[in-house]
Amino acid sequence: MYAYRNKKRGEAGFTLLELMIVVMIVAILTALAISGYDHATRKSRRAAAKGCLTEAAGALERYYTVNQTYVGGAYTCSGEVNTYYTVSLATAATSFTASAVPLGPQTKDICGTLSLDHTMLKSPATNDCW
Repeated sequence: MYAYRNKKRGEAGFTLLELMIVVMIVAILTALAISGYDHATRKSRRAAAKGCLTEAAGALERYYTVNQTYVGGAYTCSGEVNTYYTVSLATAATSFTASAVPLGPQTKDICGTLSLDHTMLKSPATNDCW
C-alpha cells in the first residue's frame, strides 16, 4: 500500500534511461569539443612555425645584403616552435632553404614538413598550409 501512495503524489526524478541518454549526449559533445581543440592547437603551432620560417628568411636576406652570401647566416626560433618542430636552414652562396619538420603530436598535421626558399617559394602549397 505504501508504494501505491508514493505514485499518487507524482513522479519525481529521472529514470535510468533518461539519465543514460543525457550522459551519452554529453559524451558526444565532449568528443567533438576535444577533436576541435586538437585541430585548433595544431593549426596555431603550424602558424608559429610559418612565422619562424618567415623571420628566418628575413634574417638570411639581411645577412645576404651585407655579406653577399647566405653561408654563415643563422636564426633561432622561439622555444615554443622548437617543441613541436625541428627547424633547419640549408644555406649556399646564393640560395637557402628553411624547413620545419613536425615532431610529436604535430605529426598529425595535414601539412607535414613546411619549407621556404630564397625565392620565397613555400611548400607544401596545398591544403591551405601557407
